[in-house]
Amino acid sequence: MKIITANLNGIRSATSKGFLPWMLAQQADIVCVQELKAQAADMTPDMLAPSGYHGCFHYAEKKGYSGVGIYTRRKPDAVIGGLGIAEFDAEGRYLEAQFGQLSIVSLYLPSGSSGEERQAVKFRFMAAFMPHLKQLHASGREVILCGDWNIAHKEIDLKNWRGNRKNSGFLPEERAWLTQVFDEVGLVDVFRQLHPELAAYTWWSNRGQAWAKNVGWRIDYQIATPGIAQTARSTGIYKEQRFSDHAPLTVDYDYTE
Repeated sequence: MKIITANLNGIRSATSKGFLPWMLAQQADIVCVQELKAQAADMTPDMLAPSGYHGCFHYAEKKGYSGVGIYTRRKPDAVIGGLGIAEFDAEGRYLEAQFGQLSIVSLYLPSGSSGEERQAVKFRFMAAFMPHLKQLHASGREVILCGDWNIAHKEIDLKNWRGNRKNSGFLPEERAWLTQVFDEVGLVDVFRQLHPELAAYTWWSNRGQAWAKNVGWRIDYQIATPGIAQTARSTGIYKEQRFSDHAPLTVDYDYTE
């Protein structure tokens, strides 16, 4: 089972840069996308259902903002859009597709980088999301949460960690929260499980020469329940083409539902 997660920073923009042909060539079973920056009316037939895939989406109410989607080869048994929390569901941040005992989630955690107000929203989301993560883990289902968590966990996860210790995305409270997700809730950072020592990034600022100099952050994850995490065999970050300020993250699992 091959799963891809990609923050598109606008599905229309990413499509114009060749994302959909690339995605089809990967022959993944499931593709999770974030930051659609589109409403249903903006989506073309190819965006809604690329050849051979079912598409499901949770759009933000605000135009040109946020939103998540999941493309699947097999039609899901059930789809859950949102967390049941109005503040966050209005921003289109959580979408879960269920297949038997497997849940695949496309997640877009708020960014706090624009200022204190959005950082407060991020902290509220983190507080509200923790019980949900515990509930998912306790459900007995296998779960893979794919997406942009907007937090680099350890120093190895961003190039310029020293200069970012007081910046959103690498604040001590954010990092401690992710540690809790792994150590207390018991979920697994699949990329880090496969590559314990590899410094690799999934997002680069558009400022300066961040992309060219590989001054990046690893903030896109596939975070999974231990059972399915143990079946992960290989992972890769695709950088040959640039569809967005993020790079797609692929994981191959030796798993059949």
